[in-house]
Amino acid sequence: MTPSDVQATFCATLLDEWCRSGVKDAVVCPGSRSTPLALAIAAETRLTMHVILDERSAAFFAIGIARVTGRPALLLCTSGTAAVEFHSAVVEAHLDHVPMIVVTADRPPELHGIGAPQTVDQNHLYGRSVRAFFEPGVAESATSSTWRSLACRSLLAATRGAYGPGPVHLNLAFREPLVGVARRLPQGRANGEPWHTAEDEKTAHGHLSGDAMKRLSTRLSGRRGVLVAGAASGDAAALHGLAAALGWPLLADPRSGARSAAAGSLTVAHADAILRSAKMSKTLRPDVVVRFGTPWASKVLQQWLATIPDDVLVDPHHAWLDPNRASSVSLAVDPSALCRSLIGLVEPAPNSWLSAWANADSASRRALSVSLDRVDATVTEPAIVRTFSREIPSGSSVVVSSSMPIRDLEWYAGDRSDVMFLSNRGANGIDGVVSTALGAASGSDGPTFALVGDLAFLHDAGALVLAAQHRANCTLVVIDNAGGGIFEFLPQATAVERKRFEALYGTPQTADIVRLAQAHGLKTSTPKTLRALSSSIKKSSKETGVSVIVMRTDRQQNVLVHDELNSAVVRAVEAIEETDVTQATKAVRSTKRK
Repeated sequence: MTPSDVQATFCATLLDEWCRSGVKDAVVCPGSRSTPLALAIAAETRLTMHVILDERSAAFFAIGIARVTGRPALLLCTSGTAAVEFHSAVVEAHLDHVPMIVVTADRPPELHGIGAPQTVDQNHLYGRSVRAFFEPGVAESATSSTWRSLACRSLLAATRGAYGPGPVHLNLAFREPLVGVARRLPQGRANGEPWHTAEDEKTAHGHLSGDAMKRLSTRLSGRRGVLVAGAASGDAAALHGLAAALGWPLLADPRSGARSAAAGSLTVAHADAILRSAKMSKTLRPDVVVRFGTPWASKVLQQWLATIPDDVLVDPHHAWLDPNRASSVSLAVDPSALCRSLIGLVEPAPNSWLSAWANADSASRRALSVSLDRVDATVTEPAIVRTFSREIPSGSSVVVSSSMPIRDLEWYAGDRSDVMFLSNRGANGIDGVVSTALGAASGSDGPTFALVGDLAFLHDAGALVLAAQHRANCTLVVIDNAGGGIFEFLPQATAVERKRFEALYGTPQTADIVRLAQAHGLKTSTPKTLRALSSSIKKSSKETGVSVIVMRTDRQQNVLVHDELNSAVVRAVEAIEETDVTQATKAVRSTKRK
């Protein structure tokens, strides 16, 4: 074979092996040096190819696919700064255990160090943010026996690495000429099986030893405790089952999938608001906490958890998601298997413990309902989020931006376990949110929504080129408060002179988001009331393509609204009698604004 044919055959072999192992999507950024693999992807009928101009947008698009499907997408770019543009998404995938196969094309060794165009040092470009790095060099016939193993090893590292799923990086050097013909591929396993396989992670890490399980059940039995669930907490039914067996509340954030009205008094949706009461944070302080999945965004909850002396952290990847450094023990086990194993071994806490939490959550729900109903005439950010969370149809996927949207979702979304809530909370950045939503839509069978702020939307404006070509159903709900709303809640808002605060933190922007979306051919609406918002959501969920709904609010007024809602909950929960929550409702209504 000619050298160009060897390169083409090498690429076709990698793809054959990845497809055998279950890869179904390839995200391709146009470029010249990546030609051998790009042509192989275009010819591979088992793959869905997504061609995206902007590398950063493409990388977050791949994250969206993986979040919804659980499968890694193949991500390809040419050499040079194109590869650098992937970095922020690679970091997010690393920190939040999102599988991804990142392939960067490179110049061959003889072109490095001499000023050749689009040539940068791509060796270990992403540092420690990848599960594995592979640089096999320019493909040669003599190494063809290693090609299938290379593909499988990279996929296994992305899906079942020692530290859990995450990105892997293959830096593939190609020599000109770049266009070749794939010849006969090296022989693969029989019956289309992948070259390497691995035991399922849940089987390998599903259970503690008998002695360890006995120690844990003794540690939890009969004590006042709480279960805290974030994203990647395992099966909701298993969490509810353990909560019932222990007689403990389950503090479930929306991304856990366990915030369910069907779970009754077991599920607590308003922990942040409840714990703003100094009285209740002390009254409801447990002896032990068991934490599953990623942390809540709530700073109030995290600070409260740091005061609990006995903290058990459960994470199958031993990721040590413990920013407070409060955990006394970490269990690298599958959370669902652990919950099911414990159910028959533990003794419940006194009934009054769960009742106290249930009463507080009920009082909070009533207080927020009364207060939000009272201000429905005004379009506020909490009211927008409550309306949004109620109206999105069952089976939807929802991508929520960091900063205020994810916090407002935790505080005001209520119970929606029939919706998949997703968020890039690995690095907690606002970049790539629109691209992530479009990727999620491409991998989802139902409608997809994104809830973003104006800065996050503008930060990912490059994704609008892709959105204009997107045929899957995706609705972008943009809360436009002309700047960085979350900073209004920080001490800087009052400690820094207002003009300087606006320049450094408020970051006021005057871009017309509606016209920007329309310039890309997207459908837009600007509801002025919550009822109109409901209608827009219902309409867009039934249409193909991308729609943009823009809701305008006031940043400074938003702080006052949040303060009012928090105060209403504090008054309500502090008015609770152990068996009578009606007093809490009366307390809220008696303090209505005159």
